[in-house]
Amino acid sequence: MSQSLVIIPTYNEKENVVRMLDTVMGLAFPFDVLVVDDGSPDGTAALVKEAQSRHPERIHLLEREGKLGLGTAYIAGFKWALSRGYNFIFEMDCDFSHNPEDLLRLRAACDEGGAGMSVGSRYVKGGGVANWPMNRLILSYGASFYVNFVLGLAVRDSTAGFVCYRRETLEAIDLDAVQFVGYAFQIEMKLRSKRNGFAIQEVPIIFVDRELGTSKMSMNIFREALLGVLQMRFQRIFYPTDKPS
Repeated sequence: MSQSLVIIPTYNEKENVVRMLDTVMGLAFPFDVLVVDDGSPDGTAALVKEAQSRHPERIHLLEREGKLGLGTAYIAGFKWALSRGYNFIFEMDCDFSHNPEDLLRLRAACDEGGAGMSVGSRYVKGGGVANWPMNRLILSYGASFYVNFVLGLAVRDSTAGFVCYRRETLEAIDLDAVQFVGYAFQIEMKLRSKRNGFAIQEVPIIFVDRELGTSKMSMNIFREALLGVLQMRFQRIFYPTDKPS
């Protein structure tokens, strides 16, 4: 078993999932993969099972009934990974907006660089985006500015979803207490990690907009992030230590 597990949530990703799994399996460094599928009606889970037959020890599938949200998919994946002894646990999209080759650099930041969490960042030197309209870029960059202004998070790409955690970081977080399920989930996990004393290192990446499949972004997700940041700030839901009893 590899020490590293990549968690990939899916919902209707038949155009991308096989190529993504084959790409990760072909990396020079061994990463296991857990696909968390929310009952995709397009047959995504069946395609994952076919790929499992080629890599039965490295590709895993967690099937859930219905679309339950990105955050809950990752929480389920984190618990699965911790119960099986993985030391480096990753979040990554299935649509190739995140380059699987960058998994190596995210892991190095936690393994060799001492970070408790590394973030694939669009907004540090060397990072960037491709194929985005200007209005979306401004919205994304503005969201990170807003998060840092309200929360003092000091992470330039605070909504980023390409992440590596050390095992110890996730063990220190009460995963059952995580409140949010959309983009606010990504902000909350970074805040909880920082409040528990873990260093966050941003690793520059080039984010490429999806070419196949349909984006899962919605106004409800954006609204949750906007209001969730205020909730994190004013309801004081975070404490110096988050370790579950």
